[in-house]
Amino acid sequence: MFIRQFEYLEALAREKHFRRAAEACNVSQPTLSAALAQLEDELGVPLVERSGRFQGLTPEGEIVLARARRALIEIDALRAEVAEAREGLRGKLRLGVIPTALPMAVRVTAPFCSAFPAVTLEILSLTSDQIWQRLEGFEIDAGLTYIDDEPPPGALYKPIYRESYCLLTRADGPLGGRETISWAEAAEQKLCLLTGDMQNRRIIDGLFHKVGKAPRPAVETNSIFNLITHAALPGVASVSSRQVLELFGPLAGVIALPLVDPQAQRTIGLVVADRQPLPPLPRKFFASAPSLDDLEA
Repeated sequence: MFIRQFEYLEALAREKHFRRAAEACNVSQPTLSAALAQLEDELGVPLVERSGRFQGLTPEGEIVLARARRALIEIDALRAEVAEAREGLRGKLRLGVIPTALPMAVRVTAPFCSAFPAVTLEILSLTSDQIWQRLEGFEIDAGLTYIDDEPPPGALYKPIYRESYCLLTRADGPLGGRETISWAEAAEQKLCLLTGDMQNRRIIDGLFHKVGKAPRPAVETNSIFNLITHAALPGVASVSSRQVLELFGPLAGVIALPLVDPQAQRTIGLVVADRQPLPPLPRKFFASAPSLDDLEA
């Protein structure tokens, strides 16, 4: 009985609404509410703050939720192992990817999809902080994010590629004849940058700080698409990952100038929670991803 109750509690914490949680679990709202009330009776503590609508979980409810998520992960892993033994690997793998790495995610998803065609993938655009939080909260199975400065405790990680940087600007603009540009010079441009909640932006700001600059961007966005397209505007330049351009190329009339002095790189890696035993889906996904060492060999 606890399994269903744990599923209802996790859905309510995720949806933050009784009706939506019930719909996510394919049950009626009275069924979900009654099951949670029974769980409260069995544990002898209130789990949900109620005042006509969902107000959040009680402190006891947060403790039970953490345990419930761990239990559900173990149950899912057990089901996956049994299913794998019977009919091969199946299920859904949830992957969180930082926005700058979304175009490169195919490097890790392609070999996995080829090896395990019965598994479905859910790829979510998340900040690096959100990836760590959701890994810890059992809300995703793996992440693709920066690993140089902040590999988390309790995580396994594998380097996938190195990110380097360039300035996107109009070919017919003042910088059209250049082959490179320094970070100090780039800071003087009218810039489009990613928003401050993204690790890429914090890295960019740190590189500008190293050369004694603190640019004030004219445009901020959380979209890689917007970052690239705004470089086509007269007088605007964008700082972008060169790896994104390797896949899509710059816009017509836009050039990519490598940023130098310093020439900077950051490592993007695949991360999974270091739980033993590691469930089949993240274990096989992690093992199938080609590492940076493999690609550079």
